[in-house]
Amino acid sequence: MKQAARQAEPPATTEPPLHTGLLGKIEQALGLRARANLSKRGKVLRILRAMLIRPHSLERTLAHATHKRNPAQGILLLAWGVFRHALEDISSPLVKLFKPAGRFFNRLNRSFHNVLDHTIGKATPDVYLKRFGFAVYHRPFLYWLLVVLGIAGFLFVAQASLPLVGQWVFVAVCYLFAQMFRRMPKRMAHLSLMFITLLLAFRYIFWRFTSSLDLVPGLESMLGWLLVLAECYTWLILFFGFLQTAWPMQRKSVPMHTEAARWPTVDVFIPTYNEPLSVVKPTVYAAKGLDWPLDKMTVYLLDDGHRPDFAAFAQQAGIEYISRPNNDHAKAGNINYALSRTHSEFIAIFDCDHIPTRSFLQYSMGWLLKDEKAALVQTPHHFFNADPFERNFDEFRKMPNEGELFYGLVQDGNDYWNASFFCGSCAVIRRKPLMEIGGIAIETVTEDAHTALKLHSKGYNSIYLPTAQAAGLATDTLADHIAQRIRWARGMAQIFRLDNPFLKKGLSVVQRICYANAMLHFFYGIPRLVFLCMPMAYLFFEYHLLNAAAVTIMSYALPQIFFASYTNSIIQGQFRRSFWSEVYETVLSWYIILPTTLAFINPKMGKFNVTTKGGLIEQGYFDSNIARPYLILMLINLIGLLVGVLRLFVWNTHESGTVLMNLGWALFNLSILGAAVGVATEVPQRFCTTVCAWLFPHSSSCPQATPWPATPKNTPRRGLLWP
Repeated sequence: MKQAARQAEPPATTEPPLHTGLLGKIEQALGLRARANLSKRGKVLRILRAMLIRPHSLERTLAHATHKRNPAQGILLLAWGVFRHALEDISSPLVKLFKPAGRFFNRLNRSFHNVLDHTIGKATPDVYLKRFGFAVYHRPFLYWLLVVLGIAGFLFVAQASLPLVGQWVFVAVCYLFAQMFRRMPKRMAHLSLMFITLLLAFRYIFWRFTSSLDLVPGLESMLGWLLVLAECYTWLILFFGFLQTAWPMQRKSVPMHTEAARWPTVDVFIPTYNEPLSVVKPTVYAAKGLDWPLDKMTVYLLDDGHRPDFAAFAQQAGIEYISRPNNDHAKAGNINYALSRTHSEFIAIFDCDHIPTRSFLQYSMGWLLKDEKAALVQTPHHFFNADPFERNFDEFRKMPNEGELFYGLVQDGNDYWNASFFCGSCAVIRRKPLMEIGGIAIETVTEDAHTALKLHSKGYNSIYLPTAQAAGLATDTLADHIAQRIRWARGMAQIFRLDNPFLKKGLSVVQRICYANAMLHFFYGIPRLVFLCMPMAYLFFEYHLLNAAAVTIMSYALPQIFFASYTNSIIQGQFRRSFWSEVYETVLSWYIILPTTLAFINPKMGKFNVTTKGGLIEQGYFDSNIARPYLILMLINLIGLLVGVLRLFVWNTHESGTVLMNLGWALFNLSILGAAVGVATEVPQRFCTTVCAWLFPHSSSCPQATPWPATPKNTPRRGLLWP
């Protein structure tokens, strides 16, 4: 019986053959299953096929793209996914083959970083630098001697002539110093990285003007100088930006120590024009709930739309209602009309979609009471909902909002130089200095920044408190977003033309630079388009816009581009991603060229436009009108890419380095333009009120039934939405 049972047992499964021989070891390294029945030729072909591309790339990509929300976005993600997975598959065999070497270099890199962290990360050079700076500052001779020696040394290194090998050695040394400096305390690290970046930038500038502009007269020379002017703009903005954000103030709130009975009176202004009442109501109710003595605070609804239902709501809510007889000067005129009919010592201003917290006044008023010369306290603009970039790419709360760089870093840096300015909402202004300059500025469509410029020119101080104390609605669509930024760009160009900070009396040198940088920033439209189109000058017409060998150009250009991006990523990391900064500017560049140019020529052209908010997008769609300029630019760069490949193999093969350099430039342009086109794919926005992503357990039950657990996915301002 036992023998029969053993005979009845199924045969044991055979183990797969082990990897043997050199080819077997390579198969094992590549993650391929062993196949004993394959010939050597078959194994070699199989290994080569695996090293080129894996067959599962397209399957993974299709599986990733099928759940997307609309066809246009699915196609874009599919194209990107095929490219990305193909790169992964091509590189993964090489990574596996060289894994031991990779482990060695990873250990070496970790050891190097650990040494730096141990030796430099615990140092406190900023304390000694402050003491040294204080001692030098009070010895004028030593102070100016160090300034002259520092500038002379900087310029000597910037213009020192080096062979190409020496240039790359210098870049490598700068990189090693950057790795050491970035482990210093935060502010010292940032200042050191800025210094290294500016040093490499000045080396490039010196080389650019002395060794690359011997161009053929005519169109080639014109295009070459156009490229130089675009680069000059970026260098100026880089330098101004570093100075502006060199030392963020990170100011703290001053507590209200005096008795509540001695607190000053405050008027709360909520200007509105054509916004729906559903957007305005939450702001009014929140303003009424501000933690401030009721007899010292009055809320005003400033209705420039002359709507009876708003007047009825104001009466019902127990607030004051002001509607002027005309609509002159838009929002600025609306506020100025209210100023002539109110009398409190301070004015708090909120856009009608910005809902303040209860603590807003107590948080912001302390500095105004402490500093009698303080005319303005500004707090950040924070948004409940996703802006078009976050929503259309499904990156809400995953990447920084487009405005976070300004409110998180730039305004904080401005505050150190007493140059933070009024942003139109979420702010408190002292009435006396405001009336001294004639109220809110009416000469331009960016009345907020212009008002702050006038206040600073009169010697008043501004305060920026970096903690958000109110939240509002971001723009609904990319078209609305662009329209809002066009108004800002046109207004800044108007101020630069009418009230130029470089010429205005009463400002410090750095205040002039901070204001000028804010205004010049919106002139990036033409330089951005120059960079997007210039590779075609060589790929199409063989124009040499830089008269130098490709390896020389890259030896000077690539280091300064890399270090500028690297330093900005360190300084701006939590507020802005470097790649997305390029995308933001690219999306707006085409649309701000004409408004800024016309506003600079004739500042009185154009009118104030109100940004639409609180809308719905019931179905996703591709905004072809907005995306058209970028589709055209993508097509031009794609054609340039194809022509460049032909130049590599068919004609002009003697300049392969120059061709490759321009191909890389065109590829970078395509990556940015692809994102710019992608953001024009509007996805549905299903709530006209604000939705907060909350997750909390809840138990519900019906009569004569057992309770069941539930978790609400989103919470609108007016109720719960159950899954």
